[in-house]
Amino acid sequence: MSADPLHILKTVYGYDAFRGPQADIVRHVTAGNNAFVLMPTGGGKSLCYQIPAMARPGMGLVVSPLLALMADQVAALRQAGVKAAAFNSDLPSDERRALWRDVAMGALDLLYMAPETLLRPEIMERLSRVPLSLIAIDEAHCLSQWGHDFRPSYQQLDALVAAFPDTPRMALTATADAPTRAEILAHLRISESDAFIAGFDRPNIRYEIREKDDPRGQLARFLKDHAGESGIVYCLSKRKTEETAAWLCAQGYDALPFHGGMDRAARQANQTRFQNDEAVVMVATIAFGMGIDKPDVRFVAHIDLPGSIEAYYQETGRAGRDGLPSDALMLYGSEDVALRSRFIEESEAPEQRKRMERQKLDALLGLAETATCRRQALLSYFGDRCEPCGNCDTCAEPPRLFDGTIAAQKALSCIHRTGERFGQAYVVDVLLGVEDERILRFGHDGISTFGIGKEHDNRTWRAILRQLVALRLIDVDLAGHGGLSISEAGRRFLREKQTLMLRVPAAPRARQGKVSRQQASADLPDTDRALFQALREKRMEIARAQNVPPYVIFHDRTLIEIAAARPTSRREMAAVPGVGEAKLERYGPAFLSVIAEHAN
Repeated sequence: MSADPLHILKTVYGYDAFRGPQADIVRHVTAGNNAFVLMPTGGGKSLCYQIPAMARPGMGLVVSPLLALMADQVAALRQAGVKAAAFNSDLPSDERRALWRDVAMGALDLLYMAPETLLRPEIMERLSRVPLSLIAIDEAHCLSQWGHDFRPSYQQLDALVAAFPDTPRMALTATADAPTRAEILAHLRISESDAFIAGFDRPNIRYEIREKDDPRGQLARFLKDHAGESGIVYCLSKRKTEETAAWLCAQGYDALPFHGGMDRAARQANQTRFQNDEAVVMVATIAFGMGIDKPDVRFVAHIDLPGSIEAYYQETGRAGRDGLPSDALMLYGSEDVALRSRFIEESEAPEQRKRMERQKLDALLGLAETATCRRQALLSYFGDRCEPCGNCDTCAEPPRLFDGTIAAQKALSCIHRTGERFGQAYVVDVLLGVEDERILRFGHDGISTFGIGKEHDNRTWRAILRQLVALRLIDVDLAGHGGLSISEAGRRFLREKQTLMLRVPAAPRARQGKVSRQQASADLPDTDRALFQALREKRMEIARAQNVPPYVIFHDRTLIEIAAARPTSRREMAAVPGVGEAKLERYGPAFLSVIAEHAN
């Protein structure tokens, strides 16, 4: 295919104009230049390489990290009438031969491969005989040792520079801080002048971060706003993933587990269910989700602390890829902080890497503890900025602060006087003067800190201790029984009598401000909302018949546009954003029939 990029955009994808920097990037690469593209998830990165690949002579080669992601992309492209394929070692020999025959004949617009496959000598040799329109490296942050999803095979992709010196190279990612960006550019020999930084803001996502109080209760309240919707719940351990999925099923949700310890076939079956159904909750470790193309994920919840701001940003970015309102909840507690710290210290990474990981964890804790706009804090980490967003928990409910200097001194003193070996619950009981059997047995009812904290209740003291852990004034011995001890920073705080402002814990209550799929179509009149649901049912019927995810037929956003416009002819339907020529030909009659049935 060789045509004008704007013509391809309209006929293949059904859009009249590019969004944001897409036009500049497409024009730049179509002219034969390299490009580094940093664009938020849902911003349209894929079009930035797919359209130049079709506009330029030859076949576009796309490097992608996961088979599921490649299959997703290929299915969506084929629905749009694009000649695309994915090559992997699991292909049966007859399909493999047919694919290479298509490649040799120039019958493909785009070919997807994982880096491990691409870099095999026989594959590189085959591709050297094929005219390539471009080489696009998706999820390019995997290339950097500083990236949170580092994959050594990605670093070997610098071999492409020498093997294909005259082919435009693209590196694309939604998640890369300054060190990560610099390493990607250096490895792939892409100039700074070829970098397109489109920003990091995802304004449709509402961010909410809470201290752990009653994790399952907090999750249950969060999910009440998302009945019948797709979402992801992230856990830190395989065991917790299984337990949480089982608990959600008992609560009436269609929940599935996903983690690296599962049988591969079971993981694949659960991922297919998640992609093909519209109301599945996937409970997963971080092994799930890289590059997931499902646009209608309406929520992402972390019930344990993620590893870094980059990980948090990418994982929450799996919500609302279609631009419709979505929610992100993160819960964190002192044990999370201690466990993440232990992961860093016990790793075999060099000290330089550990130092970087500590800094990343500190930045994440700063985001968790901030009393200002979450979005401002998140974007500033990546060197981006915004006005207070009004769409996060700290904007909606600004946290109250109090002078926690004396409370912190009391807590640290109590930890010291009880021997720096007891856990949070015990320390709180001593501060509150609780005369239980253990305290009496150890004689701690007679120490000076017994009962000196009665100005705060149990819940407030637990919140204070969590904040002191987050601020690194207290260490937690997870290898033992969670005993609290005073860190060097804590001892310095006591010596220097520093002033410390802490957050007042919010009272537990149901969440306010529902953000859900119903809001996505809220601007439609009741009759149009009924049509929207009927269109979704037709889409699901077609998708199940083809065994493909419903969103590769049409996105929810396109169905909303159809419901609002109510086209009565193919010509009118062709004017709806997101309806390209192939989909109009294939699905136009079925959806026009549904519209006719719902005519006023």
